[in-house]
Amino acid sequence: MAEQKTDKTPQNIIMENRKRLQITGVTDVDRFDEGSVILYTTLGELAVYGKELRVETVSAETGELTVEGEISSLVYGDSSRRSPITLMGRLFR
Repeated sequence: MAEQKTDKTPQNIIMENRKRLQITGVTDVDRFDEGSVILYTTLGELAVYGKELRVETVSAETGELTVEGEISSLVYGDSSRRSPITLMGRLFR
């Protein structure tokens, strides 16, 4: 079976001591608060849960995002939803 390459940007996750999370391949951030960060990557939906979470850096150009706080879990969601509705799309629904 041949491997399919559908995305140019790889999705990497680096977690340091469950306090700092660096993610690449981010395509959109759906929402965030102190308990969760819901975002979309080249591999689909990703939810970050914890306490006192804050988005430290986010770059639309490079697709990088950094979350700091007490990280308790990472949960992948629907991988078929790779092209989420953007903020502009939500405003004009």
